[in-house]
Amino acid sequence: MRTEIYLSIGIDGEGEPSSVSAYDEAMDALSSLITKKNRSHKYVADDRFERMFDYLKILDLEEPISQMKIIHVAGTKGKAKCSDDMPMPTLFHFLAFKIFSTEQVDVAIIEVGLGGKIDATNVKSLDLYLCRIYIIAEGNTLEEIAGQKAGIFKKGVPEYTVSQPPEAMQVLKEKASQLDVCLQVANELDGNLLNGLHLGLAGEHQYVNAGLAIMLSYTWLQGTGHFDVKPVDLTSCLPEPFIKGLTTASLQGRAQIVADRACDIQSQGDLVFYLDGAHTPESMEVCANWFSLTVKEDHGQERCSSSTGDNSRKDSTQILLFNCMSVRDPQLLFPRLLDTCAGQGINFKKALFVPNMSLYTKVGSSSSSPPTGSEVDYSWQLTLQTVWEDTIRNKRGPEEVYSVSSVGEYDDDTSVISCENSMVFSSLPLAIKWLRDTVNRNKSVRLQVLVTGSLHLVGDVKKLVKKQF
Repeated sequence: MRTEIYLSIGIDGEGEPSSVSAYDEAMDALSSLITKKNRSHKYVADDRFERMFDYLKILDLEEPISQMKIIHVAGTKGKAKCSDDMPMPTLFHFLAFKIFSTEQVDVAIIEVGLGGKIDATNVKSLDLYLCRIYIIAEGNTLEEIAGQKAGIFKKGVPEYTVSQPPEAMQVLKEKASQLDVCLQVANELDGNLLNGLHLGLAGEHQYVNAGLAIMLSYTWLQGTGHFDVKPVDLTSCLPEPFIKGLTTASLQGRAQIVADRACDIQSQGDLVFYLDGAHTPESMEVCANWFSLTVKEDHGQERCSSSTGDNSRKDSTQILLFNCMSVRDPQLLFPRLLDTCAGQGINFKKALFVPNMSLYTKVGSSSSSPPTGSEVDYSWQLTLQTVWEDTIRNKRGPEEVYSVSSVGEYDDDTSVISCENSMVFSSLPLAIKWLRDTVNRNKSVRLQVLVTGSLHLVGDVKKLVKKQF
């Protein structure tokens, strides 16, 4: 089936453009092609993967993709099932290939989705592959996951992986042997090779990723004729360009710190957002560890300032701003977050739960317009609040008292549902207003807000905070 979309600019009776812009029409047209299904839906296997090649032919992408140099990435850390029963590839897979082809990029780095073997990105004999398997995903055995991810391997193509559990590594080796290719294992990067600098991306696991990235980059450079690049030795030294790349790399929405500037002048710097789109138990633990260590470092710097005569030290209070998709299990996420933070001496005074502004079924600026009135459905946020309260209560015990008075109070508002340790807001802007009002009213308080659980939420917070710059 071929889908055709026609766009036009509306003209009113006076010959002037209508209020609906061509851009908005284009965005609505793109949105109409987004499937309304999500990961909780069940799919039935059919010929959709084979049909993908028909779409590539329709879009005249066969020849451009055959000429494109691609590094194909596959991996999982337990975020979803890997299945042969995958849905039809989305519009954005084709859009990405079209853009890469038009821009004639030197190399495209493409990550598979939930699958591997019949993933929508697995459309050609690519130039370089790596496979990373993290841990078992719920509902699948580790061998099944490894088998799916190894489905992107191609004969004659270099293949890399990091160290894997034995059962996963065995599957990868068997697949490589069947294709008569050498599967190479990349070692973790030794931080001493960075000449006293630190990786640009936070987290100990990033040293594993860095080792893999180094081997990938070097192999690709050698394979594309860049013979001036010195051989990489992960035991003694790294080329300076590699060090620069590793230490300056950044990833928006992961271990990112953004200070809010919309507060009163006297309170600027007193509301800081710590953004990390973690949404699995494993990544939540990494996020919690990063947040805890970072706020402790900030606290240590404040103490140093106070000891040198600066009397402006304020009481730091940690707040959680959270949302996640309903396919996630908060009973797995919250304990990892709370236990890891508590182990570092960090405890949240309040948790704020909000619905996302962005819609995964809509693109464009209007996709971030918060619903109002009867449109608001925060039943899932109420579920998150209940799980949070139960988790806190079970961890404290019946006799422990936990004060929350330092974060202030809020007017009785039907858009806010408050419990002892948490609040549900009907919109993200309302929650951010509450945070800003709190620091403006309490000049001795500094709020450190961890925003996590959803990359959609992280993106929405960034949009709202950025508007104030």
